[in-house]
Amino acid sequence: MPSIADTTVEMVQLVFPEHAGAPGQIHGGRMMEWITEAGTMAAGRVARGPVVLGAMDDIDFLAPVRVGEIAILRAQVEAIGSSSLEVGVRVWAENVGTGRRTVTQGSHLVFVSVSEDVKPWPIQARIAPATADEGRLFEEAQRRRAERLRRFAQRRTSEAAGPTDGDDDVRWRFESVRSVLPDDALFGNVMFPGKMLKEIDEAGGILSMRYCEGFVMTACLDAMDFYAPTRTHEVLIFKAALNFSYYRDRHLDDVLIRASQLSFRPERQRLYQRAQAMLADELPWVPVYLRLQWALARPEVRGLRLVKRLKAALSTN
Repeated sequence: MPSIADTTVEMVQLVFPEHAGAPGQIHGGRMMEWITEAGTMAAGRVARGPVVLGAMDDIDFLAPVRVGEIAILRAQVEAIGSSSLEVGVRVWAENVGTGRRTVTQGSHLVFVSVSEDVKPWPIQARIAPATADEGRLFEEAQRRRAERLRRFAQRRTSEAAGPTDGDDDVRWRFESVRSVLPDDALFGNVMFPGKMLKEIDEAGGILSMRYCEGFVMTACLDAMDFYAPTRTHEVLIFKAALNFSYYRDRHLDDVLIRASQLSFRPERQRLYQRAQAMLADELPWVPVYLRLQWALARPEVRGLRLVKRLKAALSTN
């Protein structure tokens, strides 16, 4: 029976200017697309068939990948269910001049093995942890699955209360519409989720740039669930709503500056659970005069939770 290490797939990309968002570094949506590609390859090899992205856990961008550097994405299957696969993806930035590698982010994704009509398809393959480290990875994957099931249950409860956009009173909004073309699909006529993630990042980025009147970078992505496939020739509507911004003095804690020089109190937009921060002189900055006075209830709690998450991510690298 193969081990977790036996499922590893490594994807290497040279970062060109066309991949950049904020000047000189990779576009956050592009990196999300690459992460999805690497995870799809690892999951598809094990499932021996088409897979689709079902869920994605929190992603924190700990360091940027700059133009001219090499992005190294390593994906591995860490647990297998009846038709689902837990995949971990870790990303490094390699400086071609020095050879130094920096961990930029880690993420966990869930893929679902599907048939030709995009119905869950049983997976015959199984993996077994070969080392103590792999055993811990397997246990953590089981824990994440339990947390995800609780999240699904909460979603069903909220849906029972009735649908709502939740942004009726939000002043800063952005909406875009696009059709799903055949070249957006990977398996059959189903849109590749990585391309959708890139579009989501674009929507949040455009709104944040308009609000900040300057460049922004993606700081983190909260957990996201994909409830149904999107098919070619359908129309996608992206809605972004800015519901909180936070200003802090430039003299930031060193640990948090190392967390990719991104604001740990970013603007957060609710519809897609995204977070971004404005970049000015390579330091986090949100102008005082743009600060929203109608912030969400108890924003400090949300900010502290993000701080703890970033520190925990840094301590493991």
